[in-house]
Amino acid sequence: MVSDNHDTRLSIGIIGGGIGGVALAVALSRDPGLEVRLFEAAERFSEIGAGVSFGPNAVKAITLLGLEASYRRIADSSPAPFEDVWFEWRRWHDDAYLTATLAPGCGQSSVHRADFLEAIVENLPDGIARFGKRCVEVTQNAEGATAHFSDGTTFSADILIGFDGIKSAVREHVLPPAQHGDLGPFWSGTYAYRGMVPTQQLEAAMAAKGADSRLARVPQMYLGPDRHILTFPVKQAELINVVAFITDRSTPTPRLPAGEEWVKAVSQDELLEVFDGWGAGSQAILDCIPEPTRWALHELPELPRYRRGRVLVVGDAAHAMVPHQGAGAGQALEDAYVLASLLTDAACDRQSAEQALAAFEAVRHARACKVQRTSHEAGDVYEYAAAGIGDDEARLIQNLETRYDWLWQHDPQDDVAEARRRLGWEEHLGSRVPEARRA
Repeated sequence: MVSDNHDTRLSIGIIGGGIGGVALAVALSRDPGLEVRLFEAAERFSEIGAGVSFGPNAVKAITLLGLEASYRRIADSSPAPFEDVWFEWRRWHDDAYLTATLAPGCGQSSVHRADFLEAIVENLPDGIARFGKRCVEVTQNAEGATAHFSDGTTFSADILIGFDGIKSAVREHVLPPAQHGDLGPFWSGTYAYRGMVPTQQLEAAMAAKGADSRLARVPQMYLGPDRHILTFPVKQAELINVVAFITDRSTPTPRLPAGEEWVKAVSQDELLEVFDGWGAGSQAILDCIPEPTRWALHELPELPRYRRGRVLVVGDAAHAMVPHQGAGAGQALEDAYVLASLLTDAACDRQSAEQALAAFEAVRHARACKVQRTSHEAGDVYEYAAAGIGDDEARLIQNLETRYDWLWQHDPQDDVAEARRRLGWEEHLGSRVPEARRA
């Protein structure tokens, strides 16, 4: 266990120091009855990738986790009078406006990943994080669970939480390949070309191409056959995050070429060739990315379970998905809030913690799987390949205006209430996630 401190109700180890893992650690650290340790493989907290988008459900989870002030300091939003616009949708070859998806009161709420991680790390008390700790194996017995690290050290706690990403080592313990087969990441068939463009440069490029310079600042999605491009502001609107997608639909099970890296630097010529014939707005965007990186987007299959005894996987370790609904980070934050609410409940201790993990799985599994599935389907919609929609713009517009409602309107507090009902904890007040300490 973490220590011999018998005043501690429960000891918890968190494997992985990304956005979800740190958010969970921050929430748990506010409960003096818990002993919490977080282990990160890198030598410091860091995030790969660039911009990340949060829907209304994710912003709600951030607020419930007591991280809203940290988030608001760095979050970008759509400029007036487009505050409620999540994305405007446009036709690929002429930039023609199709419709807009609105997220009232939220809009396109986005951050740079590294900035957001840094902002929430500021809320993490000293002494909780350990670096240079790459988990390679997990074992458990009736008393607790042990993480084994690549440096030869181990750590034991009452429960272990795997927030260790799509290549999770904790998942191998929860779902051993010898029993369950290969449930690891697979290539989605989609490449994503990424770049960050100074906003003023993109506005000038739009004007030079004869496109509306407003397209630089208002979040846009350009839709076309087997391809789409998205843009939205980050870094207090100083930069525009650009992602350009192309999908191989020539086979139902596309395979990444043997030995190909997931992330690769490529030429601008390759990017321009992929989007040859696209409209002025798209050409202006791509002309501003001299050194794109190409990401082979991987996802996980829908896992049959997230828990084994005293060990749980969450976030991308459990339900990594393609980014087409901007939902991956939001699901990790929902996971963190629901899990923190259960583990900080006064009824949760060494004896009941395993049941709390089971209740978490029971209330989160179906939703997370649906978000994975519909995120993949969203890419088909954007790229004129969805069943029953294709390139029928009337049906496309109808789908885009309503497809996110179920995702965004979800309240993770309902998950907590259902889990507590399953645990029989309704009869006492328990404790919600303790509020952030006031400065």
